[in-house]
Amino acid sequence: MRLEVITPMTVCMDRPVRRIVAEAPDGHFGMWPAHVDFVTELVPGILLYETEDGAERFVAVNSGTLVKCGDCVRVAVRGAVEGDDLGELRMRVEAEFRQHDEEEREGRAALARLEASMIRRFRDLGSAGS
Repeated sequence: MRLEVITPMTVCMDRPVRRIVAEAPDGHFGMWPAHVDFVTELVPGILLYETEDGAERFVAVNSGTLVKCGDCVRVAVRGAVEGDDLGELRMRVEAEFRQHDEEEREGRAALARLEASMIRRFRDLGSAGS
């Protein structure tokens, strides 16, 4: 079967696989090529897949949706990081989370400055009209 992992920005992976193990809100599940078609929500976690040569690989995924239709499994998530080693994958995911947190902090600070400036300008407009 073919596994595609996509984010809003890019196609992270598109390759043939022998099996997939992922996690839905009600627990982990596995898929083989003959698995029935279905759609499920995915929770943040690790998606495991087995390559055609039998190697296991991992994709850390943010919440999203998995759709199996025929021989194709499409996984649409907000973020994904692929790796061979769980320890290395964990470090990469933590680094991305830290970067994302810093970007959010910077965005909140910029928004707070904008709001404060707007309030000062409204106050100045109110006192000029008096």
